[in-house]
Amino acid sequence: MSNIPAQLRYAASHEWIQVEGAVGTVGISDHAQQELSDVVYVDLPKVGAQLVAGTTAAVIESVKAASDIYAPVSGEIIEVNGDLVKKPELVNQDPYGAAWLFRVKLSAPAELDALQDAAAYKAQIGE
Repeated sequence: MSNIPAQLRYAASHEWIQVEGAVGTVGISDHAQQELSDVVYVDLPKVGAQLVAGTTAAVIESVKAASDIYAPVSGEIIEVNGDLVKKPELVNQDPYGAAWLFRVKLSAPAELDALQDAAAYKAQIGE
């Protein structure tokens, strides 16, 4: 059973976002990290990069596969989690806390309306 915090919004592709003001913090869900299994490498976007919702923003590699991480919203990368470069296993240990991937300044806040709440995401993954 996955942990699915109610205060977050979720993309169908298993990314989560928590928005404070005009900034969203993005990571992958507990369900996604369980599916990946042991994460061994995280390739993060560059600060200043412009993201478009639904396009590849990062890559996470595990012992099983490499997976694209998609931008849940459009905007500019303003911070990345450098801790994941040295400790990619944080993705497995704390997907909603220490393993956030990047922060994005939202350019189209209305895109948040297209994301799922916790109940809809829970239904999507069959829990």
